[in-house]
Amino acid sequence: MSRSPSSSGLLPMPGSPGSSWAMYKARLGALFQGADTSVVVAFWLFGLINNVSYVIILSAALDLVGPSVPKGVVLLADVLPSFLTKLIAPYFIHAVPYSLRIIVMCGLSAAGMFLIALTPSVLTGGSIGIKLFGVGMASLSSGVGELSMLGLTHYYGPFSLAAWGSGTGGAGLIGAGLYVLLTNTIGLSVRNSLLACAFLPFIMPLAFFLILPQAPLRRAHSTNKDYTAIPRISIDDSDITSLPTSSAADALLAPGPSTVAEAYTSHSRPVSPPSGASHNSPNKKPTFKQNLARTRALFFPYMLPLLLVYIAEYSINQGVSPTLLFPLKSTPFTAYRSFYPLYAFLYQLGVFISRSSTPFYRLHNLYTPSFLQIANLALLILHSVYFFIPSVWIIFLVVFWEGLLGGAVYVNTFAEIMESVPVGDREFSLGATSVSDSAGICIASLIGMVIEGRLCEANVKRGRPWCRDLDL
Repeated sequence: MSRSPSSSGLLPMPGSPGSSWAMYKARLGALFQGADTSVVVAFWLFGLINNVSYVIILSAALDLVGPSVPKGVVLLADVLPSFLTKLIAPYFIHAVPYSLRIIVMCGLSAAGMFLIALTPSVLTGGSIGIKLFGVGMASLSSGVGELSMLGLTHYYGPFSLAAWGSGTGGAGLIGAGLYVLLTNTIGLSVRNSLLACAFLPFIMPLAFFLILPQAPLRRAHSTNKDYTAIPRISIDDSDITSLPTSSAADALLAPGPSTVAEAYTSHSRPVSPPSGASHNSPNKKPTFKQNLARTRALFFPYMLPLLLVYIAEYSINQGVSPTLLFPLKSTPFTAYRSFYPLYAFLYQLGVFISRSSTPFYRLHNLYTPSFLQIANLALLILHSVYFFIPSVWIIFLVVFWEGLLGGAVYVNTFAEIMESVPVGDREFSLGATSVSDSAGICIASLIGMVIEGRLCEANVKRGRPWCRDLDL
């Protein structure tokens, strides 16, 4: 007697757990069809290593400058060089090969970490200035890295961007966890912990030269060395974003306008650049004025929402979170100093989840989560002053939600650029837009240094002196 597939065990019965798992695997297979494992691994490592030194430095802020110096000083030193780099470099960095950028980034980051580690402690007479100079070197490397790796995703397709975003999100969790592991669990000194972390930047050139496929870059280099726009093609169908991933990536990477034209043959609306975007003839270097026009065209659709969400979330993290304290008996903590590390962990967890989400969910309206983040800031400031949220567990949820919103705006901003900006303007646009997050952190660090003290004073006046507690 013949057996049906379901009774033979080859296929699960409908409604069975096996059936649900098989359907889930099939959906995942379809979702990641065309993804190159080497590309995904390389870009995940790029995101992780580029951001992990930033996180480790902030985790070590107290040890770096001592208890008498505002920690916002470390934040400024850790982000200001990155901001200035992203502000200036997009207009000339296309002349520097990616291979050279990787080497320079690795050297700067490692040298900065070694300088921080080998300078004597502030408590033993070491120079704060030298340590902050090392922080600035690592920040400069991070800025070059972010705008370069985001630009590089243009050649490797949407999965590279998703992997980069996930890696940057994972850096928050892994960086903070690694520092705690080295200093608290293993028991290394701060100096030796930082020395161990100083070798992490060398993973980036290994990922670039040994893991990342080089063919897309060689093809791009053989056709054009500058930011140029491919001539507009008058056809009816031009939405490359709905092509299968592998087809879209192949179309973008293959040389010659004819290949791009072939990729634009199954859809129905033309790709329109943002107002003011430039269109340069092939092989003609864009002028500084044309690049400024490109940047202006990026501001309202992409740069402003990213700027707003970063100002709001880092104002919360640096200025408000240290004052979000409750009576210890109503919390899972035994010391007030335990609040902030858990807030930071929940925030980073939310960032990691949302920055890893683009293969599963795409967010197209960037302003809504940005305004929701501003609402989070207002809510938490009001609670810090008037203490109307009844439980710390609600604050935990708000902080986790804060991380989800911030990570979602970051990764979806660059996903929107990859889908909407014309091919010839895309590499420049990805790099130029990255200035918004650093600008937002710089502004938030200044806001945080102002409002943290005032919120603490307001708490003390209302009979909640926990922010002044010696155990904090």
